[in-house]
Order: sequence, then C-alpha cells, then structure tokens
Amino acid sequence: MLCGIDEAGRGPIAGDLVVAGCVLKSPIEGLHDSKKLSEKKRESLYETITQNSLYHIVLFSAKEIDDHGISVCMKRALLEIMNSIKCSEYLFDGNSTFGVGGLQTMVKADGKVPEVSAASILAKVTHDRNIIQDAKKYPQYEFEKHKGYGTARHVELIKKYGYCEIHRRSYRLKALEKTLFD
Repeated sequence: MLCGIDEAGRGPIAGDLVVAGCVLKSPIEGLHDSKKLSEKKRESLYETITQNSLYHIVLFSAKEIDDHGISVCMKRALLEIMNSIKCSEYLFDGNSTFGVGGLQTMVKADGKVPEVSAASILAKVTHDRNIIQDAKKYPQYEFEKHKGYGTARHVELIKKYGYCEIHRRSYRLKALEKTLFD
C-alpha cells in the first residue's frame, strides 16, 4: 500500500498550511496535479476521493507557522500522517523529507502518482475552502481572489490595512520593509 502525501499553502503569506496523506481504495479517473485542474473539477474529485480512500489532513495556522517555522510544521504534519495511516510506502511530492525517515520523495509526483495527486487535491481544496471562509471575516484583503499568495494587490492591501491574524508575520516581504530613507 502506498500513501501519497502533498501540501497546499506552503508559499502563501496568509492562511493555513495544509498537508494531506491519501491511500486509494480503488482507481479514480481524472486525478492530476491539483494546480492543473479547475476549481470545479477539484471540488468534484474531492468528494470522490474522500469516499474512496483512507486519508488524513493536517492543518497549521499562520500563528503556528510563525511560532515554529514552516519546516517544523511540515515535519510534524508528515509524522502525524505516517502515524495515522499505516502503509508500507510513503511518497511525498517534492525533494525534501524534512528529516522524516521512511519517507520517499519525488519531484512532481502530484502529476505522476495517483495517490499523490489525490493528496494534492485534498490539500488544495481544504486550503482554498478555509481561506475563502477567512475572506468573509476579512473582506478588505480579498483572500478569495489571491488565496493568500503575495500578489501585488495583496501586498497593496496589507500596506493599506496592516496585517490580520491569518497573515504570516515571519514571512518577510521586501515590498513592506522600510529603508533608511523612509
């Protein structure tokens, strides 16, 4: 049995880090790297995946990321998934194990290995659903449009309104740093 693992939300400057592990009980048509699927297709596949797999999803808030660092959060998530889903093999999308033993890695596994594609979809849909909920609480930041990534518009809104509780303050943004001449 193979448990595919992927994350969503490592790069944004706001919102949760979401890591998912997935073991498919049966083949699922249409799986692919979540970033290459439409939102509608991801949502449809999410329901199919949850009904036809063993899965575990781990979330870390922006505060937890700021307090512990992204690498520690990634390591904790990987260990939690491996403790929750017992398998003979674990495959994580990317090239780092974050110091976790017994974990294989593969770059672009989310587009090549169905179990990792499924984990990619679970993580991405969970991340996006959560940040869309956050957008209702903090409408001035337009999270529903950029999903927490550091777009020019998002940075402009931070300059205008400051940070909110779902922003990762430990992520340095050059556009927000003061210079000697400010």
